[in-house]
Amino acid sequence: MKFSLILLIHCLSLIAYSQRNPKPKLIVGIVVDQMCYDYLYRFQPHFSNGGFNKFLKKGLNCRNVVYNYVPTYTGPGHASIYTGTTPSNHGIIGNEWFDKDLSTVVNCVSDPKYASVGTNSSEGRCSPKNLKTFTITDQLKLTYPKSKVVSMSIKDRSAILPGGHLSDGSYWFDYSSGKFITSGFFEEKLPSWLEDFNRLNNASTYTKKWDLLFDESFYSSADDSPYEMVLTGKEKPTFPYDFPNLNGGTSYFTLSPFANTLLTDLAISSLDGENLGKRETCDFLTISYSTPDILGHSFGPYSREIEDMYYRLDREIERLINTLEKRFGKKNIAVFLTADHAVVPVPQMLQDLSLPGGYIFMDNVLASLKDALSSHYKHKKEWILTEENQQLYLDIENITNEGFSLNEVTKFLKENLLKMDGIKAAFTQEELIYNVGFEDEWKAMVRKGYNYNRSGEVVFIVEPGYLTKSTDLPKAHQGTSHGSSFNYDAHVPLLWYGLNWGKKEVFTPYEIIDIAPTLVHLLNLQRPGAMTGKPIIEVLKK
Repeated sequence: MKFSLILLIHCLSLIAYSQRNPKPKLIVGIVVDQMCYDYLYRFQPHFSNGGFNKFLKKGLNCRNVVYNYVPTYTGPGHASIYTGTTPSNHGIIGNEWFDKDLSTVVNCVSDPKYASVGTNSSEGRCSPKNLKTFTITDQLKLTYPKSKVVSMSIKDRSAILPGGHLSDGSYWFDYSSGKFITSGFFEEKLPSWLEDFNRLNNASTYTKKWDLLFDESFYSSADDSPYEMVLTGKEKPTFPYDFPNLNGGTSYFTLSPFANTLLTDLAISSLDGENLGKRETCDFLTISYSTPDILGHSFGPYSREIEDMYYRLDREIERLINTLEKRFGKKNIAVFLTADHAVVPVPQMLQDLSLPGGYIFMDNVLASLKDALSSHYKHKKEWILTEENQQLYLDIENITNEGFSLNEVTKFLKENLLKMDGIKAAFTQEELIYNVGFEDEWKAMVRKGYNYNRSGEVVFIVEPGYLTKSTDLPKAHQGTSHGSSFNYDAHVPLLWYGLNWGKKEVFTPYEIIDIAPTLVHLLNLQRPGAMTGKPIIEVLKK
C-alpha cells in the first residue's frame, strides 16, 4: 500500500512536471532574410494580431541580439544560426569566396559532384559539403534518427545550411522552372507530395499584379524615391507593379510578396507530406523567407515597397502560426523567428541628409593598390588576384618567388588601404591568425569571420554608412546592401512562441550563435561540433 502510494505520488509529480515543462513535437525555425530590428516596431501598428504581434504580445522577445562577426551575409548568417558558432569555425565565410586551389570564385553551397533533382537546370547542383561542422538539426538526427528534418527557402543556401548534412529533405526555388527542387546529395527524386505541389503551386500560378495592401494614408514611406532602382518596363519605382506584364520572369517573381505566399504554402504542405510533428521524437522544420532581401537590395529599408512587403509577410506568418497551433496546439510547438542580417540605409540618402556614409568603388581601390605595389616593389606580375567580401587575395607564389616577404607585402597593402577615404580598418593574415597587435571589437569580429584556407591575405572594413561597389555607374547610387559589423547590419530580431512561453521582453545581451545552444537544452541534446554560443537562459527558465 505504502509503495503504491509513493508510486502514485511520483507519477503525479512527473505529469505535473511535464505539464509545466512540455517538450515540443515540432520545432520551427523561421529566418527572414534582411530584417532590421526596428521593422517590428515601425510597422507594428498595421500588423495583424496573429503574425509578428503574436510573438510580441504572447511570446518571448529577445531585444538585444546581434551578430558577433563579419561579414553579415546570407550564407554565414544561416550557418551561424544553426551551428551555434562563427564562420571561423563553420567555414561559411561568405555567400561565395575565391577558391585558392581552383583559382575561381565558388558559391558556398555549390557542388558539381551532385545532379539537380526536379529540374534540368544546374541550380540543384549543391550540397552542404563546405559546412565544416554539425548543425543543431544534424545533432537531432544523430541522437534521434527517427526525427525528421525538413528545410526550405527560395535561396539554395538558405535551405541547405539550416537543414545540415543529414536533412530528410532540403528544397529551394528553381528560377528556370519556377518550382521547388533539390540535389542528388539529399535524394534521388522529389517526394510525391512535392511533385504534386509543384504541379499546382509555382511561379506561373502565383504571379499577379502587386498593389498596396492598405490605403496610401497608412504608409510612412514615400512611394517615388530617387534611392530606389527602377525595374525594367517601368518608368518610376512606384506602385502598382504589374508583374505579368513586366516580363521579368521568375527573377521578378522572387522580389514580389507572392514568393512569400508560395513558400508558406510549401511549408504548410510539408506538414502532411512529411508527416511532421507526429512522432515520439521531435521533428524540425526550417523556413527562410528570402524575398525581403531580394527586394530590399533594390529599394532599401525606408521604401514603401519594403513596408508593404512586411505587412504582407506578417499575414503569411499569421497563416503559418495559426496552422501550427490548430494542428499541434501551442504547448507542442516551439517557433523561433530571427534574421540572417539586416541592411544599411541607402548611402546616397545618408549623404543627402548630411549623415555619415558614401561609396567605395573597388575598381579605383584596386587600381590604386596595384600602382602602389608596382612602384614600390618593381615586381613583374600582378600580385592581387582578386577582391571578394572586402578581402584581397594575393598571388603568394609569385610574391615569394620574386624574393619578397608575404608579411611585408600585406603590411604595405594595409597601410595604403588605411590612407583611403571610407576605410575604417584593415588587417593582415598574420594579425588575424596569430592575433598579432592590438585587438578591439572590430578586429575581434573580423577574426571570428576569418578562415585561413578560404579567406584573403588582407581584410578591410569600411566606415559606418559606407558600401563597396564594383564601379561608379548611374545605378550605383540606388539600392543598398549589407555585410558590415555595424548595428544596422548586425542588430536583428529574435522572437520565440509556443510551449509554456508567455509574454516576456529580454534585454540581456545575446549573440546570434546563442540560438542553437538554447535548442540543445530544449531538445536535451549534446552540444554539436564546434558550437561556441551559450544558451539563452530566459527561454529555458521554468
